[in-house]
Amino acid sequence: MRVVVPTGCWLVKERRGLESRMKNILLVHTGGTLGMNGRRPNALKPGSFFRTVRERVPELTKLAKLEFEVFSNIDSCEMQPELWTRLARRLAERLPHFDGVVVTHGTDTLAETASALSFMLPGLTKPVVLTGAQRPLGEIRSDARLNLIDAVTSAIHGPKEVTVCFDSHLFRGNRVRKVSIAEYDAFDSPNHPVLGVLGVEAKFSDGLRGQGRFKLAAQLDSRVFLLRVFPGLDPEIPLSILPKVHGLVVEAYGAGNFPSSKALGRSLTPLFSQAEALGVPVLVVSQAHRNGVDLSQYESGNAARDHGAISGGDMTVSAAVVKLMHGLANHPGDALRKYLERSVAGERI
Repeated sequence: MRVVVPTGCWLVKERRGLESRMKNILLVHTGGTLGMNGRRPNALKPGSFFRTVRERVPELTKLAKLEFEVFSNIDSCEMQPELWTRLARRLAERLPHFDGVVVTHGTDTLAETASALSFMLPGLTKPVVLTGAQRPLGEIRSDARLNLIDAVTSAIHGPKEVTVCFDSHLFRGNRVRKVSIAEYDAFDSPNHPVLGVLGVEAKFSDGLRGQGRFKLAAQLDSRVFLLRVFPGLDPEIPLSILPKVHGLVVEAYGAGNFPSSKALGRSLTPLFSQAEALGVPVLVVSQAHRNGVDLSQYESGNAARDHGAISGGDMTVSAAVVKLMHGLANHPGDALRKYLERSVAGERI
């Protein structure tokens, strides 16, 4: 039963004696720590995931009618754009038969996969929830059990978009950053409020609205390079890489700053002018976790903008890299700039 609350969120409550129709939820396993076996400090290895789920989390069958599918069984450091494309196509194929989907995934590249799915599955009419764990489900002090229960709950009642459920919070998928290796609150969303809190009551916001008709847009161009600006960066290094890429993401200082003085020979301004000459789009994001890029604020940002650089606003680095891959494959020419500058899946202001 859904109860509207004044904050604009709604609660999920159970009514005693009345059981609403159980929804059909697809649980897709891609790999990661959650489904691994092995005892620490030994190396973790992918294990027999679904047998462990049935043994450790039998409560899931009380929440929904579950169907299990193994898409892959890999450490998430092995996740690549080719697998994102396959996963998006598989989800688009299966979604019509279910009320929601939960994807179990390793934490290392979970933000990138969530971002990719948000761009490749525009106009979702059903929840797609990614989750994982810091410790395997088979371990006693694992966070995997609660994460699975919360993720299935979110797939039943949560907003109809790609989300990440972790540590009793539901985040917009293309807004998360991994912020912790050893704590259970592994993800944060500095520039966007959470979409749900799963405490004593499960509270969800409405999420994205007006996304248009659902369609599959699974093409990606992975010839993208990410350059992080740092003191001492030799401009010749990124200049040598530039002819080999189709797109460049620059992780600049603050509001989009970078060295531009010619005094010490470290100016990155030639990188932007050369990219413009080669027709390589450059998307600028900030190293700061909060707020975003404004290329009009400082001299170096102005120089980058004058050479065609595109502001990534408050996008995360993960979302920016994946969106550029997606834009290159689906929005060629002048349409690419417009695509990158607007919010297409809630990834930026």
